[in-house]
Amino acid sequence: MGGVPEPHTGWTFVTNHARVLATIAEDQNARIRDIAARCRLTERAVQKIISDLEQSGFLSHAREGRGNT
Repeated sequence: MGGVPEPHTGWTFVTNHARVLATIAEDQNARIRDIAARCRLTERAVQKIISDLEQSGFLSHAREGRGNT
């Protein structure tokens, strides 16, 4: 596994932020690695997008044991 995902070719109507948000809405327990693979983004890009979405109020997280939900 690992490495940088293959980038999208062409263009799309949906932003990366919307793709990440939709993926999280589909599975709230998805790991950043899974979201990145599904959206064909790097893990770092997904971390930044999640941070942006939290700052804008679209997402929130809570600590549960050793993980976040």
